[in-house]
Amino acid sequence: MAVWDLSVMVEELGPEAPALKVSVTSDLHVGGVILKIVQKTDIKKDWSDHALWWEQKQQWLLKPAWTLDKCGVHADARLCFTPQHKPLRLGLPNGATVSLRACFSSPVFRSIMGICRLLNIRHPEELSLLRPAEEKKKKKDTAQEELYDLTGVPLSAGIKCKTILNYQHESGLGAVVTLSDGMPAHFAESPEAEAVYKMLSVSQPAPAPETINKLYRPTSVVEKAQVNSRWLDSSRSLLQQGVQENSKLLLRFKYFSFYDLVPKVDVVRLTQLYEQARWAVLLEEIECTEEEMMLFAALQYHIGKVSLTEALVTPSPAMDDLDFALQCLEILCVVFFFKKKKITAMIIIAISFASTSHFSYRPKRLTLKGYKQFWFTFKDMSISYFKSKEESFREPIQQMNLKGCEVTPDVSVANQKFCIKLLIPEPDGMNEVCLRCENEQQYSNWMAACRLASKGKTLADSSYPSEVQSIRSFLAMQRSVPGSNDAQTDESINTHSLVSPRYQKKYKAKQVRLCAVFYCRPSQLTPRILESYQNVAQLSLTDAVQRFLQIWQALPDFGVSYFVVRFKGCRKDEVLGIANNRLIRIDLGVGDVVKTWRYNTMKQWNVNWDIRQVAIEFNGNVNIAFSCLTADCKIVHEYIGGYIFMSTRGKEPGETLNEELFHKLTGGHEAL
Repeated sequence: MAVWDLSVMVEELGPEAPALKVSVTSDLHVGGVILKIVQKTDIKKDWSDHALWWEQKQQWLLKPAWTLDKCGVHADARLCFTPQHKPLRLGLPNGATVSLRACFSSPVFRSIMGICRLLNIRHPEELSLLRPAEEKKKKKDTAQEELYDLTGVPLSAGIKCKTILNYQHESGLGAVVTLSDGMPAHFAESPEAEAVYKMLSVSQPAPAPETINKLYRPTSVVEKAQVNSRWLDSSRSLLQQGVQENSKLLLRFKYFSFYDLVPKVDVVRLTQLYEQARWAVLLEEIECTEEEMMLFAALQYHIGKVSLTEALVTPSPAMDDLDFALQCLEILCVVFFFKKKKITAMIIIAISFASTSHFSYRPKRLTLKGYKQFWFTFKDMSISYFKSKEESFREPIQQMNLKGCEVTPDVSVANQKFCIKLLIPEPDGMNEVCLRCENEQQYSNWMAACRLASKGKTLADSSYPSEVQSIRSFLAMQRSVPGSNDAQTDESINTHSLVSPRYQKKYKAKQVRLCAVFYCRPSQLTPRILESYQNVAQLSLTDAVQRFLQIWQALPDFGVSYFVVRFKGCRKDEVLGIANNRLIRIDLGVGDVVKTWRYNTMKQWNVNWDIRQVAIEFNGNVNIAFSCLTADCKIVHEYIGGYIFMSTRGKEPGETLNEELFHKLTGGHEAL
């Protein structure tokens, strides 16, 4: 076998050092090449973290038993001998930036596992890395961001157990997280590390209004779609995707399917999830009503105050009331008002003469006509409705099985509006039904029943009383309760950090008009927030954070990631929304929902990598195909496969993360 010289750059020798010439043969294995390089450098150090990077092919040579010939390495190859773990600046959901050592040679999915293990965040499969938006450089802007340094802590520290402590819980990786004095042991090794843990586990004060105004704020669905084009590929390594040492990336919750949230062990996870939800509301990434915004602002104000003195702990479980639990066995028979679109009003009249019929689905933004009163009964997981109570012993006009449906609240306590929107699966998509309740009591009982039925549970389920109580608590928070005079004149509230710009402008306009009439008038926004604050002032820190997340998850557009696509056979661009259990086709021009498909009706999906087109087949011979315009089709493919992977997670203790299955579902042809 002929001997030839291989050029290898060694990072430890410096950027100006010439490449080493190593004499090799084609049958020499990669491990032997590394041995020759180490011997030739004559530097005594630990080289165990080093590996060969093939720059021309953008490929790591990580299999030491493979020969150069099997790897395809020839004399014209230029290799680099470099550490696999390098410093990386990571932007967290709370706005802080931490510097740590991340793996640049493993797939991003595994690198995130190591990062989350270090930060003590369970279930790393829910997170991913996002490239930051490009910022225009300003000559006068010389301010440097505060950097929390964790580069001295090895990635394996997160699973090392130093002492046996108060609480142990199975982590998302199958390892036991051991806590010491309320924090992981590796954070207790130095005051600097303790400061980092406090930053991770405690809600941070909002930045100055000038800083908030500089943050990127998507103003349209197209801009929201462009944000999703910046996700990194989970199947490829950081270096393969052009990420260099000390580059900045954003760590974010990508999949809105949060599994097994336990406040006792998920302090960091819960805090960072709250921060991501908080900034999504403030930057108007998700829409909410004025009442919901005031409640969000009140909860933020309360969390900010309580965080100064209280730690995130598990609340004591409430005792179930026996009489209330027995009520779940009853069949609810209440008069509801049944709301349909104008085009379906005639259908409602016609279906009274037939045993079954379909409700026509219409976009939610179309003008809605009045409600028509029917007698409804709820039994097991189905709703049946009749013309009147007297006819409830006959065949119903229609019976709707709610298993697998989408349940969305449409509530305004101030206007006494208590509506339940249902998206019920049908073979060709989803049908929309809207129910209006007469009062809070009726709404709480029926909303809880609908939510349980959507999960395949009946009224006899033990969680029904707690679900009803949770809904009642949420309604109570939205009710305006004037507080004391001193609370109403609290000037310490920074409304710019609690309310989105849209509502700030609205209340500013109100104040200007009032000033024109009365010459002088105090700000209307602060008293409005404090009114809502009276409803949440008694909550503990844990309850307040969890309540914020519950309201966030109840918003109609929660968890929808947008992409601009072109469906096969169509000439105009449209929007594809990807949620944790469905795909949504949206008209780009007016924003109306055109069609919805659920994952549980999906038979298969595949990607034509040559023409970059995604094709999906659903039950009932429904086939769709589309090409992605604002992002690579690999990102859409990974979203769909990722959500399906999230649904496969079991509840068995000690269950490990199935990394192989994740890559099979999300990796495409490269992973296979």
